Amino acid sequence: MGELARLQGLGPASEKALNAIGIHTRADLERIGPVQAFLELRAQGTVSLNFLYAMVGALQGRHWADIARSERDRLLLELEGFQQLKALLRDEDQ
Repeated sequence: MGELARLQGLGPASEKALNAIGIHTRADLERIGPVQAFLELRAQGTVSLNFLYAMVGALQGRHWADIARSERDRLLLELEGFQQLKALLRDEDQ
């Protein structure tokens, strides 16, 4: 079990998924941020919003369900903002 699986709310399967996108440590997750990590995971396959909440909770030392209740709207807005920015940049590159 690596460093990520020892964080609250993340286990071996979460760690394996994060490792697959180049996130191996807490510092890696902090640097990329949970929202960007979620977008990269989603691009690789099906991942639920609970994984986003779990990553935020892992960094804050809180349970994912608490994050879902207290920060859901903020995280969804941040996620939407990232998606809009990616679309804008993609359109500019074409």
